[in-house]
Amino acid sequence: MVKCQENLYKVMDKAGKGKPDVAKYHMDTVKIRSMRSIRTSNTEIIHIIISWLAISYAFAVLLLWSGSGIKPTGDQLVNGIFNPLVISLSTVGVSFIVHEMSHKLVAQRFGSWAEFRMSPIMLLLMLILVLQFGILFAAPGAVMIYGGNVGRRENGRISLAGPLSNLLLGLAFFTLLSEQGILYEIGRYGVIINITLALFNMIPFGIFDGKKVWDWNKPVYIVMVIAILLLLLLFVTPQLINPITPQPF
Repeated sequence: MVKCQENLYKVMDKAGKGKPDVAKYHMDTVKIRSMRSIRTSNTEIIHIIISWLAISYAFAVLLLWSGSGIKPTGDQLVNGIFNPLVISLSTVGVSFIVHEMSHKLVAQRFGSWAEFRMSPIMLLLMLILVLQFGILFAAPGAVMIYGGNVGRRENGRISLAGPLSNLLLGLAFFTLLSEQGILYEIGRYGVIINITLALFNMIPFGIFDGKKVWDWNKPVYIVMVIAILLLLLLFVTPQLINPITPQPF
């Protein structure tokens, strides 16, 4: 079973009043010249890279489990991990980054300080579970949001950005299904992972993105869920759920 909770971001200033004191949280801000509205820091970049590598490795181990049906041997984890890892870095890893950065960019658009922070404990738990039991429970971290003009409407849009980005990314991966070898496998897993993540994150309860979208705009929530379900029926076909092999190309 694969469980992902990548959308555990928090709005740290619920009142949403005033402007965030960016300097208070990171003095080493990095501005990307081609996109000056994006504000990040060395700390955030390091946390994203570590989380990306960890979740990609965990999914690669899951592919090894699925291919043999038993716990991977030490030799498989060293010599047989390359192919699954390439697929994982390109699919679940990219999907995770796009999801979290979508939350971040929309939050910054509303004047908030927003940066991703990994959770070392959850990353360690994720690796232990997948290595020992073949269970992937991925909650590598969250986009932390402070200040800005964030009310129910803005919070709903920030929340919608993550699942919507996965939906669009799934469509992009679909174009690879006409290829062969590793490109086909990347497309196959990319479609399945992104559509599944989009649907999972639209659960309208608790801490999920769907709860905030539902509270903000119910028609938008319904249209989004219908779109995800349609894509699920159209694209997750028998050719996408063939048995997983540790070396699919």
